[in-house]
Amino acid sequence: MSQYQIALATESLSAQMFVLFEHAAGYALFRVKEFEETGMLLPQVEESVTDISRFNSIVKLVGFSPFKTALKALENLNSISEGILPEDLQLFLETFLPKSSKKSKVILGVSEPKIGASITESIGVTCQHVGAIPEIIRGIRQHFPKLIKGFTAQSSSTAQLGLGHSYSRAKVKFNVNRVDNMIIQSIALLDQLDKDINTFSMRIREWYSYHFPELVKIVPENYLFAKVARFVKNRKELNEEKLEELEEIVMDSGKAKAILDASRSSMVVSLADYRKELSGYLATKMQDVAPNLATLIGDQVGARLIAHAGSLTNLAKYPASTVQILGAEKALFRALKTRGNTPKYGLLYHSTFIGRAGAKNKGRISRYLANKCSIASRIDCFIDEPTKVFGQKLRQQVEDRLKFYETGDIPAKNIDVMKEALEEVG
Repeated sequence: MSQYQIALATESLSAQMFVLFEHAAGYALFRVKEFEETGMLLPQVEESVTDISRFNSIVKLVGFSPFKTALKALENLNSISEGILPEDLQLFLETFLPKSSKKSKVILGVSEPKIGASITESIGVTCQHVGAIPEIIRGIRQHFPKLIKGFTAQSSSTAQLGLGHSYSRAKVKFNVNRVDNMIIQSIALLDQLDKDINTFSMRIREWYSYHFPELVKIVPENYLFAKVARFVKNRKELNEEKLEELEEIVMDSGKAKAILDASRSSMVVSLADYRKELSGYLATKMQDVAPNLATLIGDQVGARLIAHAGSLTNLAKYPASTVQILGAEKALFRALKTRGNTPKYGLLYHSTFIGRAGAKNKGRISRYLANKCSIASRIDCFIDEPTKVFGQKLRQQVEDRLKFYETGDIPAKNIDVMKEALEEVG
């Protein structure tokens, strides 16, 4: 016999053991009839758990308090999951649990040590969660519908299912239309497709030029070159009858999408077509997830910021100074190490605003743009109803700031612009 079992047996001679069971339907309190035996003879408890008749000889229902509403059940579950003693549970225990005395000590078995500590702190009852208690709780869970009068297995399952859905919904708060992970994957795939299309296009230009060298000068664009090469094939077979179709291909790339046998050129064409679809998908997702950020700096630059940060939530937590140099970490650490000038911009360099600014103002507009991107990402992350009104106002502010650097016209104050945006949103 272990030291724990000896101590428990000695204590149990003058103690009453009760077990608290939290169910989706309410709270139940059971008294352990032969506490000294269940404490010492754990194997016998394990055997009796599977048999309801034998299990009834071990525990007896003292009280059951059902939840009045589904909302009340959810509130109690949220409190218990955080280790906080709900008022309903405290009132239930004070009603059905006897007080400890010098002659008879009361011990309460619980499933979680956190809630046990809260119970001990609030009402002064000694709580335990080891030994035979987990097995007793397992037996109560297994036979619960039979232990509660007027309760069925179906009603138990329904209560558990409903509470489970409510608890998960409140915890997760999931919206499939605002999953920024899709944006991260899309922008990564878009970058890879650009590399693949460029690689395959250069190979086609090089290989096909041995057969038709003049075509490179006539059709310099990679995508059109691949389509024309696929259409022409053998240049010796190109005649006046095909000129009209060839003209359609060159003038309107969307009209020639015939599928041919697998070849290098058809791969490039299909990849380029797929890239267009992916670019459209990315634009749609950005409007769903981060419409203000996309309106401010564009879909691709906004998507790169989200991907680099790891998520829209992470980007919203970054200060503007961090957003400004996202993507230029190597240059930053190199500058800090050599005590040189730190970079003025990272991914924001690809924004049109940086290119339009003068050489002296690139750093200034970069800081200003990073500030607006930080505001836009926070609005997108925490707003309930997505809207791009704020993004439009922020973009106009950047435009006004560029104009201010050139002409000196003082732009409107940010607080006034935000008030206008709030009025438009309603």
